[in-house]
Amino acid sequence: MLISWFSKKQNSVALSTTEAEYIAAGSCCAQVMWMKQQLLDYGFTFEKVPIRCDNTSAICLGKNPVHHSRTKHIDIRYHFIKDHIEKGDIELIFVPTEEQVADIFTKPLDEQTFSKFRLELGLCEIE
Repeated sequence: MLISWFSKKQNSVALSTTEAEYIAAGSCCAQVMWMKQQLLDYGFTFEKVPIRCDNTSAICLGKNPVHHSRTKHIDIRYHFIKDHIEKGDIELIFVPTEEQVADIFTKPLDEQTFSKFRLELGLCEIE
């Protein structure tokens, strides 16, 4: 399994959590497309790379090919994720918040959840 993770302050101000998650998914899509190209150079091809998102509204926004008046303020550069979903390069998959492994990097977690996510990532405990 190939995993890429990074955290940074977004360049734009989001007006909703849906918009923030959509922008983050767009950034993730750009990384996925770069990794797909790099792996293609080594003979590996991938279709419909899953991007896990815990916001159903952001997933619906990405899958809906129609631009709505409620999304016209979102910078056009973030909408390229729709093209890659339509082409089959990526797919947005819903993951419940309780199962969002990336939270281990960004949120304070209780010991049980932290241990569960650590094991899912294949990390061992150092004593």
